[in-house]
Amino acid sequence: MPLAWAHAEYLRLLRSIRDGEVFDRVAPVAGRYLAGRGRTDLEVWKPTRHVQRIARGSTLRIQAPGPFRLRWTRDEWQGSSDTMAADTGLGIYHVDLVIPPGQAAPVRFTFYWMDDADVGGFRRAGGTWEGTDYAVEVG
Repeated sequence: MPLAWAHAEYLRLLRSIRDGEVFDRVAPVAGRYLAGRGRTDLEVWKPTRHVQRIARGSTLRIQAPGPFRLRWTRDEWQGSSDTMAADTGLGIYHVDLVIPPGQAAPVRFTFYWMDDADVGGFRRAGGTWEGTDYAVEVG
C-alpha cells in the first residue's frame, strides 16, 4: 500500500503543476489561514496550556474535557461569578470571558467538576472543586 499512496501523491502533484494551484486545497480553509482572516481576539486556556497573559478587550476561552462550572473574578475575589461551561458536542466544554478594555487586575478562576473527568493527565472526581486558583494577567 505505501507504493499506491506514493503514486497517488505523485499524481496529485502532477495535477497541481498542470493547474497552477494546489489540486485538493479547500478554499475556505486556505482563505482563513493564508489571508490572515482568523480570529485574533481569542486566547484559549486549557489544562495542558496555561496562558499567562491576555490583552485587554480580548476574550479568554477556558476549556476542559469535561463538564464544569467556573468560578471567576476580575477583582481579586472582592466579588465572583459562576458560569456553567457550554458543551461543544465534541467532548470539550468551555466558558468565554470577555476582558474589558479598562481591566487591570488578573482574571482568577477555579473549577467545580460536574462529572468525573480526566483533566491534564489527572483524574477529577465529579461534584468536587478543583482546589487550585488559576490566574491570567491582563495587559
